Amino acid sequence: MNVEYLIVGQGLCGTWLSWYLQKENKSFLVIDKNDGNTPSQISAGIVNPVTGRRLVKSWMADEILPFAWKAYSEMGEFLGQEIILQKNLIDFFPNPHQRQVFIERVENDDEHLHSYPEQNEFNPYFNYDLGCGEIRHCFSIDLGFLSEWRKILKNKNQLIETEFLVENIKERGDSVEWTDSVNGTIQAGKIIFCDGLGSVSNPYFHYLPFAPNKGECLVVEIPGLPENYIYKKGFLLSSYWRPNLFWFGSNYQWKFEDPFPSKEFREQAERHLNAWLKIPYKIIAHWSGIRPATIERRPFVGLHPHVNSVGILNGLGTKGCSLAPFFAHQLVRLLVYNEAIIAEADVKRFTKILNQGFQPL
Repeated sequence: MNVEYLIVGQGLCGTWLSWYLQKENKSFLVIDKNDGNTPSQISAGIVNPVTGRRLVKSWMADEILPFAWKAYSEMGEFLGQEIILQKNLIDFFPNPHQRQVFIERVENDDEHLHSYPEQNEFNPYFNYDLGCGEIRHCFSIDLGFLSEWRKILKNKNQLIETEFLVENIKERGDSVEWTDSVNGTIQAGKIIFCDGLGSVSNPYFHYLPFAPNKGECLVVEIPGLPENYIYKKGFLLSSYWRPNLFWFGSNYQWKFEDPFPSKEFREQAERHLNAWLKIPYKIIAHWSGIRPATIERRPFVGLHPHVNSVGILNGLGTKGCSLAPFFAHQLVRLLVYNEAIIAEADVKRFTKILNQGFQPL
C-alpha cells in the first residue's frame, strides 16, 4: 500500500492532522491500537483563555481560541452534531490569596475575568464562603467526536487498529516503509508521530524535553446541578455532555509509579466533593492517564531536522483541546505548502539535541 502520509495515533493530534490532510485531498493512513485510556479520551474537553494561579492569558490565546472555535464548529457540522459550546466558568475562590489575585485582575480590566453579580446564586448547590468570580469565553468540547471521526476513517479504510512498532520502520531516502505482520508493507512519503506518550521512547524524538505527568478524574452523577456553567474550586467540575453527568478533576502528579487510578486521588476527590457540594452525588467512574507534557510547556511540531520523512505533532499537555487544531493546521501547511511553523513550537528548535546519538533506522 502506498500513501502520502502515515499518521501514528488518533488522539486529538492525529484526528486533527488527518482532518486537515483530508481537506487538502492528501492520501493518508492512521495507525492506532484503540487504547481507551488515553488523555484525549478522558479529558474534560475544556478550553480556558486564562491559566495558572496568577490567572494570566493562555499562550497565543487571541489566535488559538478563535481558530479552535471555528475548527470544532466545522467538525461538528461535518459530523452532524454539536460538539462545542461556549460556557462561562464560575471560579469559587479556594482561599483569600486566590480571591485577591482574581480581584486584582478584574481591577486591571482583564477581558476574560469579571465579578459575578449574583454572589448567592449558587448557594443551593455549593459551599463557598469566599465568594466567586466569572471567567468568560471558555469552551466545552464533546470529545465523543473522536470516536465518530474514527468510524469515518474505518469506513474509508484509512485506519489500521494495531500497535505501532517503531522498529519496523525503514527509511527509503525521501520516504519511509513500515511493515506489519498482518497488514503487510506500507510505503509513505512521510510518517508523523501523534502518539502522545509513545514518542517519549521513540528513537527519533526521545531526546526531546518531555515532562510526562499523571492526571486522574471522576465521572460523577449530580442530578439537579445546572449544566450551563463550568465550576471550579481548586478542581474543575464540568458537564459531561450527558444528562446529570459531570467530569471532576484533575490533579498533576509529576512522580508516579503506574498509570492506573489511585486510592489516594479517589479519597481526596471524595473529601473535596463532600465539602463543596450541598446536593447528593454518585461516582460513576474513576479514570487516569499520563499527559505528554513538555518542560517548557510548548508543543513539538514539524519535521525531524535530520530526517525529512519523519515528523511529530505532540507535547500539548493540558492544552490539547485548544492547541491541536491550530498546530495540526500549521503542520499541514508546512507539509503541503512549505509554510513555516511558529518558532516557539517548531521542533527544529531542538536540532542540536536531536543530533545527540542520532542513528537512522
